Amino acid sequence: MPIHRILIVDDSATERYYLTDILERNGYAVSSAETGEAALLKIRADKPELILMDVVMPGPNGFQVTRAIARDTTLQDVPVIICSSKSQETDRIWGLRQGAKDYLVKPVDAAALLACIAALDLAELKRSAAPGESS
Repeated sequence: MPIHRILIVDDSATERYYLTDILERNGYAVSSAETGEAALLKIRADKPELILMDVVMPGPNGFQVTRAIARDTTLQDVPVIICSSKSQETDRIWGLRQGAKDYLVKPVDAAALLACIAALDLAELKRSAAPGESS
């Protein structure tokens, strides 16, 4: 199933607006959360098809929330792309080790974000079309 519903998790209203604008202009339905705790509540109440996750936030940080999603059998099929100002290679590797599918550094390039989403869609399409697999 192609990605359509996306949750943005970021404590910055500016970032949420910027990402929402890119996504809505490209036909995605967007919701948002300002904290990791609020994100987990929203994800459990209405599971999105993709999550864009900031790292530095009040309460649980994006790495912790991503790890919680990856370890939860009811949520682990929801891909997470981390979008963070933390630009060190060690941050990227850590984010991927927590369960993120990709890691983009802010300011997020619109074309790079859309390419990441398209790649996730393609990977899901290939996975669901593989012999012996069911979705």
